[in-house]
Amino acid sequence: MMPFTELVLASHNAGKLKELQAMLGEHVRVRSVGEFSSIEPEETGLSFVENAILKARNAARVSGLPALADDSGLAVDFLGGAPGIYSARYADGQGDAANNAKLLDALKDVPDAERGAQFVCALALVRHADDPLPILCEGLWHGSILREARGEQGFGYDPLFWVAERNCSSAELPAAEKNQISHRARAMALFKQRLGLA
Repeated sequence: MMPFTELVLASHNAGKLKELQAMLGEHVRVRSVGEFSSIEPEETGLSFVENAILKARNAARVSGLPALADDSGLAVDFLGGAPGIYSARYADGQGDAANNAKLLDALKDVPDAERGAQFVCALALVRHADDPLPILCEGLWHGSILREARGEQGFGYDPLFWVAERNCSSAELPAAEKNQISHRARAMALFKQRLGLA
């Protein structure tokens, strides 16, 4: 049983808000931290988990609600896990298209067999800003990096992420299907188990 009826998502990303609300369904109303503050905390953590906790605490502090933070990114094997926690800022904050272009350039001479990657999602839930025991769940989604963008769905690196078991890019998957198999879906499944919703 969900111990609360609403929570704040520590993100201004409309795509993430929509995905997480769809995954949680009627169990809880998900609100954006943008309703309470336009200031985003500095992500000073050195891991997805650290940044997720930092963002969750900030969202709980500004909203007074339980807060869920998602720190996600793309870890490319050939690049030693980069862009990793810097995925959203990979091209100096110039947006998805610039991030994708930079990634393609970094891998332009890399053979297909060495283009393995995974999307990573770390979820952190705090019941209040000083919660000493955050609920933490992680999800991985393995794939590889294409040589050019494919598909119009999703956001971020989705057009470059090849999902072998579906024979398409992440951006070619219908939203409902992506919400069942993605890194965020896997982390959310664990989260729902922890809260007794699964």
